[in-house]
Amino acid sequence: MKILSVFNNKGGVGKTTLTYHLAHALSEEGNKVLLLDADPQCNLTIYSMDVDDIHSIWEEEDECIYMGVEEFANKKGKDIMAALQDNVRSLHFLLQPTIDGVSEHEKLAPPYKINKNLHMIPGRLSLHEFEEKVSSRWSDAYRGDSLAIRTLTRIRNISEEYGKKYKYNYIIVDTSPSLGALNKTIISTVDGFFVPAAPDMFSLYGIRNIGASLVKWHEEFEIIFKLISTEKRNLFPKKFVQFLGYTIYNAKKYTRTDSQWNLAQAHLKYAIQIPDIIRKYIDKDIREVIPDELLAAPIGGEAIMHTHNTFPAMAQHYRVPMWKIADFKKLDREDRNTVNGQREGILSTKSGYTNFARSLIQRIELLGN
Repeated sequence: MKILSVFNNKGGVGKTTLTYHLAHALSEEGNKVLLLDADPQCNLTIYSMDVDDIHSIWEEEDECIYMGVEEFANKKGKDIMAALQDNVRSLHFLLQPTIDGVSEHEKLAPPYKINKNLHMIPGRLSLHEFEEKVSSRWSDAYRGDSLAIRTLTRIRNISEEYGKKYKYNYIIVDTSPSLGALNKTIISTVDGFFVPAAPDMFSLYGIRNIGASLVKWHEEFEIIFKLISTEKRNLFPKKFVQFLGYTIYNAKKYTRTDSQWNLAQAHLKYAIQIPDIIRKYIDKDIREVIPDELLAAPIGGEAIMHTHNTFPAMAQHYRVPMWKIADFKKLDREDRNTVNGQREGILSTKSGYTNFARSLIQRIELLGN
């Protein structure tokens, strides 16, 4: 099992759309996949789940989160507390004992089932409370404080617990574009991550920012690792996160030229700079598993590079991957003509994401065991 993240410091590059469709493509290839929504904006949860289902999950756990685990259990009773853990729970609920500094939940709440092979731990808008604890406890980790170490590694450890119980091949942790404390702990403790980039100046600066932050984070984790006991080291991954590469995403296709990657010159100007920006700003230690010639090429080539027009919006509306829109039985009347007229293009998105997923797997395998 590998724990992964899709990350860019620049928002608006289609990260949620990419993560959702990558997960579906992996699951349809026979892999068991868990999506873990650690973005306080909950975009992936909203993309994947019915609003009523989200509301039901949040409402059931509201009191426990607002009161705290121990006060809730004392006032409502341990049976009520145990019953909560029999149903799908948000990531915040799973993290609440760590936030409170009390014993973990006795049971592992079941994940939300999107399909047979694809499950999800939904997000929650209140996840900023956990980030505040990460920030306030960070300095205590240097002296080996148990609660601080637990806080820094808890999302990783939750992922491992679910992976062990449900036999996932891949766990994908969705994050915000922030370089704050929450993402510092997430990105630093996953096995690998890749960057979806728009072919523009802002994505180039986003990669630069990620590289600078990773150097600092790596140094901080190395210091902590040296100062703590062997037992506490076992809560961390064996190796600091590895960079798996980049993909150019949601770019406008320019078919009137033989331009590289079928991009307009204005876009190509920025796209071809990405490999050099990576080499310059992503530290060698963090990209050592990917050969340089492979690092220069976008993951999957042009497989998902070009924009899908209105298809992602429809996919979100119907909560299915784009390629399933073509045969979706409950299309709104205003979408039927669009879908019928673009059926071939809609169906072709499946091969694009499948090829992208296979290309990504080849890189993931370079991480080893």
